[in-house]
Amino acid sequence: MTIDHDTTIERALTQRGFAFVSGSDMRALFVKTGALTDWDAFAASWNDLGLDTYMADGGRYRRRRHAVYRAQHGPIARQPHQPHFQTQNNNPLNGGIDRLFDPVDENIGAGASLQTILGWCHDCFGRLSPDVASWLIEVHQFRIEARAGAQGRPTPEGAHRDGVDWVLVLLIDRVNIQSGTTTVADLDKAPLGSFTLTTPFDAALVDDSRVYHGVTPVEPLDPALPAHRDVLVVTFRRNG
Repeated sequence: MTIDHDTTIERALTQRGFAFVSGSDMRALFVKTGALTDWDAFAASWNDLGLDTYMADGGRYRRRRHAVYRAQHGPIARQPHQPHFQTQNNNPLNGGIDRLFDPVDENIGAGASLQTILGWCHDCFGRLSPDVASWLIEVHQFRIEARAGAQGRPTPEGAHRDGVDWVLVLLIDRVNIQSGTTTVADLDKAPLGSFTLTTPFDAALVDDSRVYHGVTPVEPLDPALPAHRDVLVVTFRRNG
């Protein structure tokens, strides 16, 4: 489904629990909210992510950075750097422990692109949850690498819920990658839809209380060349 209106996205999330937004449409919606003037530097910051050393499957295919924000009365404010925690119920592979990742670079975290993305999410998710006065927001930069004979696994825990209210998954780049199909299922694990993020700004949005989501493993198109999939994941959870 191609989305070209905020109201259409909100209708899809209300009716189905998820929405796919094409890159051209998502970028246009961001531009209506704010500036993307540092996008090149923002996207390039994925080249400087630390290795995720918490992978219980022993994998060394995921790199990431993390930041926490709060949206209450006034501007969205970055919070002191802190661990990321998920319950084992939500993440049976890596949950149940505090995981402290490298922080999102200060300039990237305060830059136009990320602030615009967060502002759009706040507007959209705020309209969908008008009773929420305060949000805890987590930002994750992910790079999933693949090489010959070694798949990259964007969601090694499988189909899952994040334990939040709303999720945005935004494609930043794909280099020499095949597969990586996003799947969405209801709470009984019955499939609801699937799509592949292929173009920068392609986006998936989910109501985490109503659906499971996952992404199939990725492999290199040309095994002789480096391959990676870069995404930004933003989660909104009601605070208190």
